[in-house]
Amino acid sequence: MPKNASSVGPAVRLSRYTKADQEEILGTIDDPFGVTWTGLSWLPKEEHFGIRYDGRLVAHAGLLRLPVGIGGIETEVVGVGGVAVAPGMQGQGLARLVVTAALKHARTMGPQHALLFCRAPLVSLYQRLGWHLLDKDVLVEQPGGRLTTMPLRTMVTPLRDDVRWPSGPVRLFSLPM
Repeated sequence: MPKNASSVGPAVRLSRYTKADQEEILGTIDDPFGVTWTGLSWLPKEEHFGIRYDGRLVAHAGLLRLPVGIGGIETEVVGVGGVAVAPGMQGQGLARLVVTAALKHARTMGPQHALLFCRAPLVSLYQRLGWHLLDKDVLVEQPGGRLTTMPLRTMVTPLRDDVRWPSGPVRLFSLPM
């Protein structure tokens, strides 16, 4: 195992990301992201970034453009999800590397903000990476036209220097990512 992120390969764009790739990083555990308890259905990501070490995929972050309403204004965000670092590689800066690479690409996708959902123990990690916690509930769509309040913490980060997150209620016009 490397002692720090400088001894692993750079974060690169992946041409695909499969269930086998996820298992290469996290193993074959039943609830790799710890979110099964939410009962939510999730969208797959469309853009993928990863880090390899000794030929093995050890970190991943995915992106997806999503329609959202913020304070009655309809716009889009880049959803960030599927962030994973292999258990034996955590604490070495790989999450920072892979999320930074993903956000660099997100800046080329058009929306002004990125949004993610995370479990409470991960909030401080994302805050160190420059994300901000939303203090509002977020409504997300679920199968059958059902709307539900996102039970995970919602975080945002600007993708441009001169933008601020608008005020008002937030609704994702899709399944969460």
